[in-house]
Amino acid sequence: MRIATYNVNSITARLPRLLAWLESSGTDVLCIQETKCTAEQFPAEALREAGYESAVNATGRWNGVALLSRVGLADVVTGLPGGPEYDGVQEPRAISATCGPLRLWSVYVPNGREVEHEHYAYKLRWLEALRKAVAADAAGALPFGVLGDFNVAPTDEDVWDPALFEGATHVTPAERAALAALEAEGLSEVHPRPLKYDRAYTFWDYRELRFPKNKGMRIDLTFGNAPFTAAVKDSYVDREERKGKGASDHAPVVVDLDL
Repeated sequence: MRIATYNVNSITARLPRLLAWLESSGTDVLCIQETKCTAEQFPAEALREAGYESAVNATGRWNGVALLSRVGLADVVTGLPGGPEYDGVQEPRAISATCGPLRLWSVYVPNGREVEHEHYAYKLRWLEALRKAVAADAAGALPFGVLGDFNVAPTDEDVWDPALFEGATHVTPAERAALAALEAEGLSEVHPRPLKYDRAYTFWDYRELRFPKNKGMRIDLTFGNAPFTAAVKDSYVDREERKGKGASDHAPVVVDLDL
């Protein structure tokens, strides 16, 4: 069984590429982030024609998450139970469902903007709410995974130049501690292998030719409970999908499971 996580940076803008990638990659379940559309604008019919059921949590131009599955989609939970609000609303940043033999969450963690910004405090509250929300599933017997754009680089090795990020979000001790707290609920990170170079970056800014220079970050992550990680046979960053005209600034992260 092949699952993946992919920040598409607008599903409407990326739909032809996404459909082609789904077909070529043979992905069974895809966790999507940053749909940048409303639920009504989400291309569920085109995805259905490609063989995928959809569950979506999206309300407008920014944010938005979804799950695509060709192995079943049941018990959908839209949103982050107990999650914090920002500007008076709970943003569409989480969705979970049972997809065939496993349960998955697709998450898009807040960016945080700057350490002194309220969005950073909101990010830490959001990660704490995620920890609490996944605890029961993490402790269960069913293979369970949390995948998505976490907007946190777990270690200094996961950014192309740690010195440039000093004092910035994505690398602070508090953000990394929040990931460690998530893992303490019975989850372990699945580390992907790179298809090129020695580091498996998943995001490269569009500016300053950062992709061809491989000046990236690893912020798209997979965490799984013991039944999930025991079934992992391979994981890799599909760097090829970041290439060419109309690509997202993220690459898909693929996980192969013996399920």
